[in-house]
Amino acid sequence: MRPRLVSGDRLVVKVGTSSIVDGEGHPDEARLAGLCDGVAEARRAGIQVILVSSGAIAAGLQPLGLGSRPADIPSLQAAAAVGQGRLLQRYSELLANRGLVCAQMLLTQHDFVHRQQYLNARNTLDRLLALGAIPVVNENDTVATDEIRFGDNDRLAALVANLARAKLLALLTDTRGLHERDPKKHPDAPLLDEVERITPELERAAGGRGTDVSTGGMASKIAAAWVATFSGVGVVVASAEEATLEGLISGGSVGTFFHPHPTRASARRLWIAFAQPPKGTVVVDEGARRAMVGSNRSLLAVGVVDVQGTFEAGATVDVMQVGGEVFARGLVRYDSKELIEARGKPTVELAGREVIHRDELIILEG
Repeated sequence: MRPRLVSGDRLVVKVGTSSIVDGEGHPDEARLAGLCDGVAEARRAGIQVILVSSGAIAAGLQPLGLGSRPADIPSLQAAAAVGQGRLLQRYSELLANRGLVCAQMLLTQHDFVHRQQYLNARNTLDRLLALGAIPVVNENDTVATDEIRFGDNDRLAALVANLARAKLLALLTDTRGLHERDPKKHPDAPLLDEVERITPELERAAGGRGTDVSTGGMASKIAAAWVATFSGVGVVVASAEEATLEGLISGGSVGTFFHPHPTRASARRLWIAFAQPPKGTVVVDEGARRAMVGSNRSLLAVGVVDVQGTFEAGATVDVMQVGGEVFARGLVRYDSKELIEARGKPTVELAGREVIHRDELIILEG
């Protein structure tokens, strides 16, 4: 059953670059106007709406005389600096014509990792919504090199949904939703209406990257759905052309709906699990798995059977049981070479050093 939003609920809407910027990098006026119409209707119904908008870099290319998205970080940052202002100006004008105030929020990973910054961001967001403003959120691309190089606004939107304690996250894109198989390779693959649990098979069904001016793709939507559903937030992935905010609010059957996880994870654990791709895999025995999943224990070297990949201490790694699937993710306290030497040894021989502390670990099943 898809949720119906009522007055006081919060809705996070993420729009991708290809949904609001045309092929030449100009803001698509018709789509932006339609989006702002939907925001205004939602506000009249008492729904608090937060926009997470891509498109800043794409909108800055043409004014700077750049024919395509550059590869170097300084040029990307320059395009973002120009495009962000242009994009926000259009949002401000369109929302003002509908009696609404637009507010810009630029965030980086540090706003989610460090507790005080997280609380500051949440307090600002809460106050803006209480005052009736429409927050328009984007990554601070002019300074956040890691986000430009590796990140995407799908993941940011999921973290914002957690920050806002939203009821629903809508990821509006140029595809209809998640299909059983990659529709680029299998055009007749049926669309999934609802997903109870994200499985490795579903992740493999996600296609590749999107258009030349965007960084997302269905794989990033799946990653974002992981984050949001572990925050207790329902997620809809749908076509920006087919979905309306009115339909999303009323629980309409459009796109693919991902059911929220029954328990909420903390913002820090969400960041550990999903903010950066895992650098390797630690294979553990059944005893270690039981201790981690059933008793909320740290991962100790005595339970490590194998180490896959090359990584440094502090990296994000997956944890899987021998012969099984990945069931956890966390920040490892050994580099891969050290961990190979330490595997199977009791903790007393390792000065009490855990492989992954329970506070830096998230269980991905259940």
